[in-house]
Amino acid sequence: MSARRTKFYLDKRNRKWSGVCAGLADYTGIDVTLIRVGWVVLTFMTSGWTILAYFITAWVATDRPREFDYASREDEKFWQTVRARPGASVRDVRSKMRDIDRRIADIETHVTSTHSALAKEIDALR
Repeated sequence: MSARRTKFYLDKRNRKWSGVCAGLADYTGIDVTLIRVGWVVLTFMTSGWTILAYFITAWVATDRPREFDYASREDEKFWQTVRARPGASVRDVRSKMRDIDRRIADIETHVTSTHSALAKEIDALR
């Protein structure tokens, strides 16, 4: 797994100010509107300390590279899962591969079986 893909980046493409909330939304997979509303609520609850944290994050974090502009929504969701829960994403990939392997084995069994209904239908057509 690439360390660059699991790092937090500012999302300048979907930004309102400096891209911190949009970057956090991209990192976690939570809707950016919920992140922004939560940030405003926390700002009022902490007497403005989150404003300082926001600007420090904007200063320290780097911009998201263009190569991470995902081709599909599925890729974007995959990398968000990898960042949020790496162990779960590995389990998901293993599960999908096991399912694909099982389906291929079923197809192979069906094709190579001499007693399949398809073989009987082919023989009936001759």
